[in-house]
Amino acid sequence: MRNGKGTTKAHILVLVPNWLGDVVMCTPALRALRQHYPEAKLSIAGRSGVCDLLKDLTWIDHREIIPEKPSLTQMIRLAARLRASQYDLIVIFPHSFRTALLARLIGGRQRIGYKRNGRHWLLTRTKEPYREEGVVTPIYMTKEYVELVTLIGCKDDNKGLELGLCKKIVQAITPQLAGNTPIIGIAPGAAFGPSKRWPPEKFAQAINQIASEMDVRFILLTGPKEESIRETIKAATEIDFIEPQLSKAGIAELKVLIAQIDLLICNDSGPRHIAIAFKRPVICIMGSTSPRYSDSPYEIGEIVRLPLPCSPCQKPICPLKHHRCMQDITPEQIAKMALQILQPPPHTTP
Repeated sequence: MRNGKGTTKAHILVLVPNWLGDVVMCTPALRALRQHYPEAKLSIAGRSGVCDLLKDLTWIDHREIIPEKPSLTQMIRLAARLRASQYDLIVIFPHSFRTALLARLIGGRQRIGYKRNGRHWLLTRTKEPYREEGVVTPIYMTKEYVELVTLIGCKDDNKGLELGLCKKIVQAITPQLAGNTPIIGIAPGAAFGPSKRWPPEKFAQAINQIASEMDVRFILLTGPKEESIRETIKAATEIDFIEPQLSKAGIAELKVLIAQIDLLICNDSGPRHIAIAFKRPVICIMGSTSPRYSDSPYEIGEIVRLPLPCSPCQKPICPLKHHRCMQDITPEQIAKMALQILQPPPHTTP
């Protein structure tokens, strides 16, 4: 399989991650594949939300929805259907054994992935994970994904994360956000677990303080199963949140909303990386997870994290029960940062 014009059109399948943030961070690697194989058909496979997230990238040719954790029977049926596409190359971004097994069942001529979890025999070519002193150590996920596709000659263009927008949804939502004051998006959820979530009461206190010092509008960006978080914040504030009339487009609308706000205050979750892709300033409140996975050179804004002895634990629920990594971050800290970002000090001429 060669790149360049004048070759037989190849078919590439990329098995993308499950987490939305990780998916956004893999877009530079996807773009590197497209640039290296400009004539190839580039397909991605992932769960429904992932496919929605990547839907408006025009250089992805096809999206294949697969279950998040398919059973063996589902995998066999899915692989039988996909095998007909006769993939020349399958790129496996997740580290799981299950994903590598799916790629082997599909039967691509080349199957590349990281040498993790005893799955090397399912792949035709592997890359060793990053290590420090012999121990597997996290690195920025975008770098990890790009380094995997360098196995086949791809190169990073260093343009950062990328997402597309649906023009019809942009046209429907933009007038609803019109106004002369900045918009702050609040994304208080995190699917990983409670350890990643700053308490909703603290979000509410930060909102109240910002509103008392600056003329600004707020929009709550919550997803399925986050209704209680949303209602807690609304009950603890006296803010008239922007409530745009939305359809059921879900992630497609979330992208449009984030692309048009002036600042996002969030946990370390998917919306953070969507904001980075659209070059929106972010205040990210980080608790149990290692910043090494997501420390991005493309991010604008601030990361708030306490250097506690127990952090990062990488646990969805605080094993020590005190959750200090989040509880000890104050609303005053976040409000002060938000005001500094939206009201930078005036430029003075020396």
